[in-house]
Parts: sequence; structure tokens; C-alpha cells
Amino acid sequence: MRFPALTFATFVGLTGLAPAAWADDCANASDQATMNECADKALKASDTELNTLYKQIEARLKDDQDKTKLLVAAQKAWIAFRDAECSFSGSGVADGSAYPMIVAQCRDGLTQNRVKDFKTYLSCEEGDLSCPVPSAD
Repeated sequence: MRFPALTFATFVGLTGLAPAAWADDCANASDQATMNECADKALKASDTELNTLYKQIEARLKDDQDKTKLLVAAQKAWIAFRDAECSFSGSGVADGSAYPMIVAQCRDGLTQNRVKDFKTYLSCEEGDLSCPVPSAD
């Protein structure tokens, strides 16, 4: 059980994704159930941030139904990709107790990448033709 604990602690330490309130508990987790719970908490925090940014993008696109439909389609496809990729990524331990942690860590990493994409969309400068989201008024 020591290897997954070190893996998760390294993941949390490198990404800085765990809130301070439970970072110590997660960094010192010594059982798989706790490590699974910590990975799930990190994913939920990232997902909350992603949803907040998604709503901001939707608000900027409120007057453009075509782009809004494209955003919705892209997000649905992205979620399907993320979930399928992480199921595949975790398939090596599919029958083990570490599977929830491995899948949650994978989803969290991909969600953090999507968060970065959304932040880029929200910070485009006026006139940036490569940006699908209008700048804030």
C-alpha cells in the first residue's frame, strides 16, 4: 500500500490541487479508502472550478446561439473523452482497490487541463480571431 500513497502524495504535491484544509490528511493517507476519498475531493474541486468557468463562457456567448451549441457539443464530447480515457488509463488496476483513485486522478488532471483552456478563452484580447469567446465588456 505504500506505493499508491507515495504516488498520490507526489501527485498532490506537484499539482497543488488539494485545499490546505485536507492536504495534510491526504499527504499522510495510509489506507486506500482515504487515498480514494482524497482523489475524489481533488476532482470535485477541479470540476467545481470548471463549471464556474463554463458558466462564464456561456454568459459571454448568450447572444450567439450557434457558438453556444458548439460549446455544449464540445463539452459533451470532452466529458465523454475524459471518462473513456481515464477508464482506459485505469484499466490496469480495474479490479483493485486503487482503481477509484487512479481514475479520479486521471480525470482531475484532464479537468485541470480543460480549466486552463477555459481560462485562456476567457482572457482573449479583443480582436483575437483564434478565440471563440468574446472579450468581457
